[in-house]
Amino acid sequence: MENITFHLDSFDGPLDLLLHLIAKNKVSIYDIPISQILEQYLEVLNNARSMNLDIASEFVSMAAELVLIKSKMLLPRYDKDDEQTEDPRAKLAFMLLEYQKIKSATPFLAKQAEFGENMYIKPPEQLLYKVEYAHNTNDLILAAKHILRRTERKIPPSINAFSGIVGRENVPVNIMIDRILRVFSVKNSLSFNELFDNSKSRSEIVATFLAVLELSKTHRISLDCTQDNPCITLVSSNTEEV
Repeated sequence: MENITFHLDSFDGPLDLLLHLIAKNKVSIYDIPISQILEQYLEVLNNARSMNLDIASEFVSMAAELVLIKSKMLLPRYDKDDEQTEDPRAKLAFMLLEYQKIKSATPFLAKQAEFGENMYIKPPEQLLYKVEYAHNTNDLILAAKHILRRTERKIPPSINAFSGIVGRENVPVNIMIDRILRVFSVKNSLSFNELFDNSKSRSEIVATFLAVLELSKTHRISLDCTQDNPCITLVSSNTEEV
C-alpha cells in the first residue's frame, strides 16, 4: 500500500500534535502534565474520526503511550523529588526534543532544496586515456631521497664559504692617513692611483679612500684634476707640518 501523508489539523504526526499542546498550555517539555495533555490529545482524536485508520494508528499508539506514562506516575513508587527514580516522561521528552530540532531545520532544508532545483551539475567525463602506474617501493624511496637532497641545498653555507669575502679585520682610517702623510714628507704631489698600488685587501682600499676624503676635508691636501691631466693628483697643502 502506498504511504499517504496525512495532516490532522496541520499536524504531521503525533509528536507534532504534542508539541502544539505543550506550547498551547505553556508548559515545559521536561515537566509535562500528562493528565492535562492526554485529555486534550484524546479530544483531538475524537474530533477526527473520519481520518484514514492506517495513518491514525500512529496517533492511537501515542495515546496508548501517554496512558502508560500516566499510569506509571500514579504508582506509589514514583516520587517526583527522588533523583534515583526514573521519570516515566523522560523518553517522551527526549523524543519531543529531537523532533523539535528536526522541525526547526525544515525551513532551511526546504530553502536548500528550492535552491538546488535551479542548479545543473555536469556529470563526470570519462577519461579517454587510461593512466597506469608501474612504480614500486624503491621508486618511492628514490623520490624521497631526491627531495631530501634538494632540501639540504637550501641550508645556509658554512662560514668557510665566506673566506676572503667577509670576516677580515678592518683597517683603521687613521693608519692610512699617517701613511699618506709620510709619503708627502718626501713628495709634494702624488697620483691618486698610486695610493692603491700596495693595497692588500678591500678593507685597506676603502680605508685609503676615506683617508683621502678626510685629508681633503681638513685642507691638508688638495685634489688636482685638469682637462689636460684627467688623472687625480694629490697635492700637499702644507708640507712643512708633515
